[in-house]
Amino acid sequence: MTIQTSSPAVLSGVPAVDTQQGASPPVLRIVLAVGFAHLINDLIQALLPSIYPMLKHNYGLTFTQVGLITLTFQVTASLIQPWIGMYTDKHPKPLLLPCGALFTLLGIVLLSVAGSFGWFLLAAALIGIGSST
Repeated sequence: MTIQTSSPAVLSGVPAVDTQQGASPPVLRIVLAVGFAHLINDLIQALLPSIYPMLKHNYGLTFTQVGLITLTFQVTASLIQPWIGMYTDKHPKPLLLPCGALFTLLGIVLLSVAGSFGWFLLAAALIGIGSST
């Protein structure tokens, strides 16, 4: 006697995906594009801590000020992200990814021209907001 079992996907009403054929080319392209965007985002996030020694030396910042730049970036990048995720799960926003990239771009550009501690904080916040999206 053979007992047939259904996969959880079939039981939930969602058709099962044939994993032997693989993903269709458009789906694969989309997944690769999103993965590449995520890679770029993570690389840009690593940019800020990598220039801390230059910021400290060139602008005479204290360790406290460098720590506040880090705090500003982490608060905006890490604490806002779950709220953005919960909101967009209920209200999809397809343009959020490009908007996040624009925030990151604005932060990087501002970081390149900033001349004072306050501008560094604003640049870090913009990079963090872009990263959180």
